[in-house]
Amino acid sequence: MQSGSKKQSDVARLKADVSAAGVEVLSAHCAADRIRLQYPLEDVVTFGERHTLKKAIASAQAICRYFAMIELHLKCTDDSDR
Repeated sequence: MQSGSKKQSDVARLKADVSAAGVEVLSAHCAADRIRLQYPLEDVVTFGERHTLKKAIASAQAICRYFAMIELHLKCTDDSDR
């Protein structure tokens, strides 16, 4: 991010983007729970479109890795604040 007033607008945009991403992740979580609660795992594997399932798995793994890195940085920041 750049300095000065541009930085403030960048920070505001980042905060809005993080908030929007949180809502989207919650929506994806709800969609996954809906499937999990309505269908046995075996049916999802047997009848779900393989390509779609693999794309969903890859996306979930990427999101998990990204948020794990953020969590690690948060813990480091929390530890240094003590």
